[in-house]
Amino acid sequence: MELYFLGTGAGMPSKERNVSSIMLNLMAERNAYWMFDCGEGTQHQVLRAPVKVSKLEKLFITHLHGDHLFGIPGLLSSRSYQGGDSPLTVYGPKGVEEFVRTSMRISDSHIGYEVQFVEFETEDLITLWEDEQFIVEAAPLVHRVVSYGYRITEKPQAGKLLVDKLKAYGIRSGPLYGQIKRGQSIALDDGRRLEPSEFVGDPVPGRIVTILGDTQPCPNIGRLAAQADVLVHEATFGEARKEMAVRYDHATSVDAAKAAQQASVRTLILTHISSRYQGEEAAELLAEACAIHADTHMAYDHFRYEVVAAK
Repeated sequence: MELYFLGTGAGMPSKERNVSSIMLNLMAERNAYWMFDCGEGTQHQVLRAPVKVSKLEKLFITHLHGDHLFGIPGLLSSRSYQGGDSPLTVYGPKGVEEFVRTSMRISDSHIGYEVQFVEFETEDLITLWEDEQFIVEAAPLVHRVVSYGYRITEKPQAGKLLVDKLKAYGIRSGPLYGQIKRGQSIALDDGRRLEPSEFVGDPVPGRIVTILGDTQPCPNIGRLAAQADVLVHEATFGEARKEMAVRYDHATSVDAAKAAQQASVRTLILTHISSRYQGEEAAELLAEACAIHADTHMAYDHFRYEVVAAK
């Protein structure tokens, strides 16, 4: 599981940063990618990234501001040209389907796969999607328009098979290993019965990734980010521009760090950085956050972060 940042800027593209888009690389887990937001120019960023839009399974939109969704029509077309033929599901606030379908219709764009839309409205934390591997939850944030954050939880994995212990009973690699791994007991020729609990280690906790849309500080951030391995939080402004952040319903780097600290987040990644902050000024944003939450990174375009399980 890896986060790959295609765009990390705020509002409009700059020479340093494209607008918002993040890939969650789940190739090892489910042979797929999930994307979070798709600002203008995302398909160009993909060309310089080690990701495959043909393997894109889900696209989650946090809110309907242009710097988070203007890239969708182009991306959908590129995916078709690059051999993507499996269904793609787009999740987001009410209006995302109308935007995409209208853009594709007026531009006479044709794609060779099915696009499904899941629009939702909620005032609380909800389960948006679930299968045997993952749960995706969503909750509203506080912004000028409806904006959501997403919590992606990997379900616990079965513990490691204690091979040496099985070999001590004379059991060699084969079907019986799979039987034990699936939680089924096995009977030996001498009448003894081996229970799987004796030969499988403790379950491995799943990883939790929280990705927020644009927001000012609000209670739902804590609910979405509680005990997360990684929190991706906007840091549009530095603390010196706190009044501007409040005026435009955005967060500062200090806001992000406080949220991570209060939610017991392991790693914080700052993104959605205003073009006001270049070079040393950007480093100051990171320093402000690190003073509160030490394990903090500032994302930049094509920054990647491997999400490892907590030890």
